[in-house]
Amino acid sequence: MNVIPDASALEDWRKSSYSDNGEGACIEVSDGYASGVPVRDSKVPHGPAIVFPKGDWSSFVAAVKGGERLA
Repeated sequence: MNVIPDASALEDWRKSSYSDNGEGACIEVSDGYASGVPVRDSKVPHGPAIVFPKGDWSSFVAAVKGGERLA
């Protein structure tokens, strides 16, 4: 797993459709990054982003869509 120290260096951030927009507990993802899927805390746009391998991110999204409760 890679880390991008300043996530604001990337463009095209969008809030996850599964984030809780009312409580401020949102994550954002950036599409089109060749090395994986960058994820950051929406409250800290200049903070770090974790880059997940595309297969791992796809598995995570499928689990969430399938209703799995993640610890």
